[in-house]
Amino acid sequence: MSSFVIFLLTLLSIFPFRQCHGRLFTFEMHHRFSETVKKWSLQKLAAPLQNWPVKGSLQYYTQLANHDRLLHGRRLFKFDGPLTFSDGNSTFRISSLGFLHYTTVTLGTPGLKFLVALDTGSDLFWVPCECGRCASTDDPTLYSSDIELSIYSLNGSSTSKKVTCSDSLCTDRNNCLSSNNHCPYSVSYVSSETSTSGILVDDILHLRTDDSEEKKFVQARVIFGCGQEQTGSFLDVAAPNGLFGLGLEKVSVPSILSQEGFMADSFSMCFGSDGAGRISFGDKGSFDQEETPFNINPLHPTYNISVDQIRVGTTVVDSGFTALFDTGTSFTYIADLSYTKLSESFHSQVRDKRRPPDPRIPFEYCYDMSPDENTSLIPSLSLTMSGGGQLAVNDPIIVISTQNQLMYCLAIVKSDALNIIGQNFMTGYRFVFDREKIILGWKKFDCYDIEKIDHFPSQPVNTTHVPPAFAVVPGNDNAERSHERTTTTRQSSFASSVYQTCYLNLINCFLASLILLLL
Repeated sequence: MSSFVIFLLTLLSIFPFRQCHGRLFTFEMHHRFSETVKKWSLQKLAAPLQNWPVKGSLQYYTQLANHDRLLHGRRLFKFDGPLTFSDGNSTFRISSLGFLHYTTVTLGTPGLKFLVALDTGSDLFWVPCECGRCASTDDPTLYSSDIELSIYSLNGSSTSKKVTCSDSLCTDRNNCLSSNNHCPYSVSYVSSETSTSGILVDDILHLRTDDSEEKKFVQARVIFGCGQEQTGSFLDVAAPNGLFGLGLEKVSVPSILSQEGFMADSFSMCFGSDGAGRISFGDKGSFDQEETPFNINPLHPTYNISVDQIRVGTTVVDSGFTALFDTGTSFTYIADLSYTKLSESFHSQVRDKRRPPDPRIPFEYCYDMSPDENTSLIPSLSLTMSGGGQLAVNDPIIVISTQNQLMYCLAIVKSDALNIIGQNFMTGYRFVFDREKIILGWKKFDCYDIEKIDHFPSQPVNTTHVPPAFAVVPGNDNAERSHERTTTTRQSSFASSVYQTCYLNLINCFLASLILLLL
């Protein structure tokens, strides 16, 4: 018997215990019009805010629509009008800034804080650095004293290293004279002729584990852009302190952290109704979440999904399309014919009087709301994704307060070309971008209760399993986010080691239990 126990112990030494999904790092994030950011600005200015829109007002939704138009250009509109960062995982909205959600990251030694915009539609992480042309970071009329804006300096960090042209993540080798040169980068975005350029740098990103009672600080080396020259909306405070790309390419921080073994190749974003939320790196979701596969374009992978069916109230609209799932877009945009079928079905079930078009807002289907209006009479809206996953939209309408009365609008915009599932369809959910399984997961969630996050491997609620598609449908549905990168990176990173470690854990648990029974 003792020899058998020794044999089992030997097996355990061969198959060491490892976590399935590594550590969880979580950051807070805030919307640009959240109450938290409003308080920051009030503290700074010590005076009433002049241009802060009241939530639910016409100005509020006009500003968000203008944000989308600047971000994606004219292709949207028919009209011309869990690891976490060391400072936490909050995200927030800032009125004067161009992107929707921001968080604070710490770089270098000693650590320097940067307020970065979060962007699932691009890959590179960059910060202003040794600026030749950057946005102002010290204008008291734009930023509160609580908002820390920094400029990165290669000489100011003892752990910084310039990336050479021989590095595998250097994609702009055509501009290198030799392999020992410093690697240049240049990223262009379609929106407002916006771009950033500089050199790639290797330095420490300060993280903190968020999956245990004892928080541990982690120093992870990442590659990011030393942004020396910015153009377009980056000079007009769109992302004055940097941009945190969350895309699928190898140069993105999620890809680097996964490749280096810090976490599983997955992250989640949770969107609260008040503009606050969380982003958690290494989060694989929960066993009871809904799921749908991403449509992966091998040349330029993006978070593109397929919608098979739409339910509006009691009517099923059989009109499928593919769409970019974009956390950085305020509203949802759908091209014809799907838009017409959906909106006409909604209109046929509404009892209220339709209002004439208003050139200040992009919504076509708006209605008067009587004081005794019961919102339960407004048709519900849900999407059936590829694979059968159901996304019930919590807020298919927006309520706009005018001087005389209330009105509400179907919060979907008719698009010229792009189909985009925007953030207004994401409120009240935690969305998991699982880049290992190549799926999008979602579940209704309280974004402020991090203890509810389940770190077990996820199994979808929908029983129809559809393998990930690797060719996006051509035509309008083959819509890439308009501020896509124009660099030449063409390889995506999808790790598979996580499944091997899970099986090893099962073996270990079985062997350990058997030893205890025998002793």
